[in-house]
Amino acid sequence: MSQVEPRLGRVIAVVPAAGIGSRMGASMAKQYLVLGQQTILAHTLDILLNHPEIAQVVVALHPQDQLFAQLPQSKHPKVTTVIGGGERADSVLAALEHITTEHQGDDVWVMVHDAARPCVRVADIDKLLASRDSYPQGALLAAPVRDTMKRASADGTVATTVCRESLWHALTPQIFNAQQLKKHLAMALAAHVAVTDEASAMEWAGMQPGLVQGHSDNIKITHPDDLPLAGLLLSSQGR
Repeated sequence: MSQVEPRLGRVIAVVPAAGIGSRMGASMAKQYLVLGQQTILAHTLDILLNHPEIAQVVVALHPQDQLFAQLPQSKHPKVTTVIGGGERADSVLAALEHITTEHQGDDVWVMVHDAARPCVRVADIDKLLASRDSYPQGALLAAPVRDTMKRASADGTVATTVCRESLWHALTPQIFNAQQLKKHLAMALAAHVAVTDEASAMEWAGMQPGLVQGHSDNIKITHPDDLPLAGLLLSSQGR
């Protein structure tokens, strides 16, 4: 697939993959669990590497990672690796340091995507990339909350029902200007702000990222039950 000329600036994907995925209860990091014919991370990388508007994919790895080099995708010419940190935000910042050093003065957008979200659709990535016209401050894929939401008390009972109107599930990818995201993410971490995703760092800095509605099947594999569900979703997508 030929790469198209970037109209709104070069796009580089960042995949933080330095976590150990302890909630899966597996003997290895969850991104290396097998889903169908290959690992979760391999499926995720395929969707990014095959997109014509993504010029490069930077993967942040655990310093002791010995599995990534065994993936066929690790040899792809678009792939670069960096050493990640203890938290997701640290890994993203490490990738941003590499990107902004390598592309000084360039108009670069970074599209951060969870390693454990292999079911993202190409159409949703296309929508997010196109959103740069409407949201030059950056944007994220998200899905409206459909279920009744409850806030719990400390004893595990219902404290209150939360109105779901205007509530969205934050998904990935999330896309922002590389220099701006690096600046605000570094400042938020220095201020000991709880950065749960890239959008939260931008919000802390006073920005209002755009919400781009994506499909709710863009699930994050977190618990063992998510693995067979992800397999069904990939199969339904013809992948």
